[in-house]
Amino acid sequence: MFGPTGGLGMNPSMDEMNLLQQAQRHQLVVSNLGEEIDLEIGAGEDEAAFANSSLIGGPAREPSTGEHDETKHMVLVSDLPSEDQDMSKGQPSAKRKKKVVKRWREEWADTYKWAYVDMKDGTARIFCSVCREYGRKHRRNPYGNEGSRNMQMSALEEHNNSLLHKEALRLQTASKDKIVVDKPIYVKTLMSKSAGSIIEGVLKRDPNEIEFVQSVQEAVHALERVIAKNSHYVNIMERLLEPERMIVFRVPWVDDRGETHVNRGFRVQFNQALGPCRGGIRFHPSMNLSIAKFLGFQQTLKNALSPYKLGGASGGSDFDPKGRSDNEIMRFCQSFMNEMYRYMGPDKDLPSEEVGVGTREMGYLFGQYRRLAGQYQGSFTGPRIYWAASSLRTEASGYGVVYFARLILADMNKEIKGLRCVVSGCGKIAMHVVEKLIACGAHPVTVSDSKGYLVDDDGFDYMKLAFLRDIKSQQRSLRDYSKTYARAKYFDEVKPWNERCDVAFPCASQNEVDQTDAINLVNAGCRLLVEGSNMPCTAEAVDVFRKANVLIAPAIAAGAGGVAAGEIEVLRESNSMQWSAEDFESRLQEALKQTYEKALKAANDFGYQKESPEALLHGATIAAFLNIAQAMTDQGCV
Repeated sequence: MFGPTGGLGMNPSMDEMNLLQQAQRHQLVVSNLGEEIDLEIGAGEDEAAFANSSLIGGPAREPSTGEHDETKHMVLVSDLPSEDQDMSKGQPSAKRKKKVVKRWREEWADTYKWAYVDMKDGTARIFCSVCREYGRKHRRNPYGNEGSRNMQMSALEEHNNSLLHKEALRLQTASKDKIVVDKPIYVKTLMSKSAGSIIEGVLKRDPNEIEFVQSVQEAVHALERVIAKNSHYVNIMERLLEPERMIVFRVPWVDDRGETHVNRGFRVQFNQALGPCRGGIRFHPSMNLSIAKFLGFQQTLKNALSPYKLGGASGGSDFDPKGRSDNEIMRFCQSFMNEMYRYMGPDKDLPSEEVGVGTREMGYLFGQYRRLAGQYQGSFTGPRIYWAASSLRTEASGYGVVYFARLILADMNKEIKGLRCVVSGCGKIAMHVVEKLIACGAHPVTVSDSKGYLVDDDGFDYMKLAFLRDIKSQQRSLRDYSKTYARAKYFDEVKPWNERCDVAFPCASQNEVDQTDAINLVNAGCRLLVEGSNMPCTAEAVDVFRKANVLIAPAIAAGAGGVAAGEIEVLRESNSMQWSAEDFESRLQEALKQTYEKALKAANDFGYQKESPEALLHGATIAAFLNIAQAMTDQGCV
C-alpha cells in the first residue's frame, strides 16, 4: 500500500516512484484472450525477490545515488500505516485477495495499455505510451492524491478521458502495440516529376495526416499518365486536394450520471464542383481530421464516378457509442447537430451512415436537424422505410459490392456461384455482402471483428446469418457462434486472410490488409479482391497484388451502391413515388453497371488493358478525376 500523503509533502517525482514500486510489489500473470488482457495476481506480493524486478516496458538500469536516496525515503513513507491497511487488518485473507484480484485486473489491464517508464531530467517518470507525455492528468486524480488503489483507478479514468490522450489515440494504427508517429510514410516511386511535386506538396503541408497522404498517393499514382499528357491537371489536382471547407468543433454532452463530457466533431466538405455534398458520418474513438479528409476525398471520387452529379464530404466524431445508453447517444447526437445543422440541407450537404452510425443515430441526428432547420428531408436518415426511406437503402452498399464482383467475373467468363469467399468485418456492409453472396450461390466462410475472425468451412446460410446478426445485436463475441456450430472455429488476434479463397471482400476498415496479409491471400489462391470498405489495402499490399496479377476492384467503384441508393431516394421523394424492392434492385444494378463500364473505358483510353490488375484500380480514379477536373475548369478558380 502507498503511504498517506497528508502532512508529508510528497513531491511529484516521489509520487511517480510510488506508482513504480506499487507495480513492482505485485507480480502479474498475463494471458492473452483476444484483445482483452486477463491479469491475475500471482505469488510475489510477499516475496522480497520480486521487489527488485522492473516494471514491464521499463528498461533495466542501475539507480543513481540521488535516486537511491529518494527511493529509500519513499520506502519509509510506504511503510507507514494507511487507511487501506487499517481497514483490512481484521478481514480474512481469502476474501481480501479476491477483492484485490478483481480490482487489479481492472486497474492494470488499463495501465499496461499506456504506461511505460523513462528518465526525465534524471528522474524516473511514468509516461503515456501513446502521447509520450507525463504529468498530472496522466498519473493522478484531479485532487492530487494517488495513495490508494481506488485513486489510481480514478487517475487511469481521467487519463483515458483526457483530451490530450484522445488526441494521441487518433495517431495510433489499428494495432494497439504500434504508434503511428513511429511508422514512416510509404512513398511510391513516381515516373513523372509533376506527379511527384503534388505528393511533395501534400507531405509538406500535412505531414502527420497518414491516412490522407496515403489516399492522395494512390490517386496520384493512378493519375500519372493523365498528368503526363496535360500539365494543366497539376494545378487542378493541387486545388482539389485542399478541401473547400473543414469544420472542427467541440461536442459537449451529459451522460446518465450527470457528468459532462467533451468530444471533437468533424465535417470536411471536400469538393462541390459537381453538386451538393453527400458523405458518411463516423463515430469512432480513432476519428480525427486526417481520417475525415481521407474519407471525404474518397467520397468525392466515388460520387464523381457514379451516374449522379454529386460532391463529396465526410465527418464524424471521436465519440464511442459502444456501451452507451440510448439517452446518452441521443444527447450526443443532438449536441453534434446543434453545430452541424447550419451546414446541412438538400442543396448543401446530406450525411449518411458510416462506422458507429446506424438507424438509431441517424434518427436522432435528423430529429434535431428538423427541429433546428425547420426542414424535412427523408433521405437524410436512410434506412427508416416506414417514415421516408427506400426499400433497400440499408442493404444497397453491401449488395452493390457483390453486384460489382459479378460484373467483373462475367467479363472473365466466370460465375460467382460456388466460389469460396472470405469476408472481413461484421457490420452492415459485411453482413449484407454475406447475405447477397448466399443468394447468388457463393460460399462465404468467414466474418471477423476487432478480436479475431470466425471461419465456418461448411459456409454460411440464411439461418446461420440470422444467428450471427443476433450475436452482434446483443454485443456478444463471434466466438459464441462456434459453441452452437461445432465445425466452426474462432481464431483470436488473427485476420481471415490466410483462409483458402477465390474472392476476398475486405469490409472492415482502412488498411486492414497489409503486405503480409496480401502475400497470404495470394498463397491462399485469391484471384479477385473487391473492396467493401474505404482503402482497405495498404500501399505495400497493393504492390503485392499487382505483381501477383490479382485484380482489385476499388472501393470508389465497388462501393457506389450506397451513392446510387441515396440518389434513388431523392428521386423517389421528389416524384412522390413508391418502388418495390425489385425496382430498387434493378436500378441499383444499372447504376453499378454504368460505373463499371465508365472505369474500364477510362483505363482503356490511357493504355490499361482490361486484363491488367491495375485496370479498374486506375481507371476508376481517372474517370472520377476527369469529371471533377472538367467542372472545376469550367467554373474557374473558385
